[in-house]
Amino acid sequence: MPDVTFIVPHKGRSSMLVQTLTSLVEQETTLAWQVCVVTQEPELTRETLAVPAETALMLVQVPTDLTISDMRNLGLAETRSEFVAFLDADVCLSPNWLDVMHRLLTTTPEPAIVSAVQVNSQEAPVLERIRTALSNAKIDTDVEFLPGRNLFMRRQLVEKIGGFPSHLVTCEDYYFTDQARGYGRLFYSAMASYIHLGEDKALWPMFIKEIWRGQSNLRSVQGRRIPWREVPSLIMPMFIPLGLLIILLGAIAGSWVLAGAGLCIAFFPTLVYSARLWTMADKQIPFVEILKFYLLYFPARAYGTLRGLFKPIAH
Repeated sequence: MPDVTFIVPHKGRSSMLVQTLTSLVEQETTLAWQVCVVTQEPELTRETLAVPAETALMLVQVPTDLTISDMRNLGLAETRSEFVAFLDADVCLSPNWLDVMHRLLTTTPEPAIVSAVQVNSQEAPVLERIRTALSNAKIDTDVEFLPGRNLFMRRQLVEKIGGFPSHLVTCEDYYFTDQARGYGRLFYSAMASYIHLGEDKALWPMFIKEIWRGQSNLRSVQGRRIPWREVPSLIMPMFIPLGLLIILLGAIAGSWVLAGAGLCIAFFPTLVYSARLWTMADKQIPFVEILKFYLLYFPARAYGTLRGLFKPIAH
């Protein structure tokens, strides 16, 4: 039996999955590992993935209506290793990733999940640099939640939690890691890293994708206590559309005061968030680029959140 199983849900963009698997093959470790790819692509084969013959690879074909959580849970059920690593199918891990994650989980006090920091790709566009800065707001410390791109834990933890939340189309990583905090620490380490190959590169595709990502925002908080740290992320996206509505009402009513209030509601919080991220990024990212990001990000999240209450949004 292998020490570790990598579980990788997959749909589309198979070239990125190939790069993900290549980064696994290049791990500098003595640990025995296998990888379970749970895919919705029926044409995917070992040959198309171009993995070495000695790589312990399991391919599980599943229907296209399953959520990411369903696919992760199925991958877990198909394997038996003590340690599991849940990866997205568009990440490239640093060669020391597995050894560092295993060491952190087995030698530090009371860890539940450990994860590595995001780093930029070579010649990363400004939007990728913004996303990386957001991901790395806190490093080498305990955090309140972890994104699902690279998570390392014991199988026993997943079983205690009851698996990933199948009722959520998105935001499942927030929900799952929040549940995991009841069993130990969530640690975000800079000792290893990953590149997010599928990171947003341009604003308009990001806008469309954020609509999809926002659809499970409210469902992800059902059935659990909402900590104060999450409240801003839930209400901030509503400020721009609310402010624009007030500006419109002010224009119709001929009220400069009402229109001015709407302008403040729409843009002041966005300016505050932009200044915060600009400072977090050591002022290495142009402020105007961060502002453009938030001016699209917040309305997309608001629309996705509201629309997701009524019907699923196709990816």
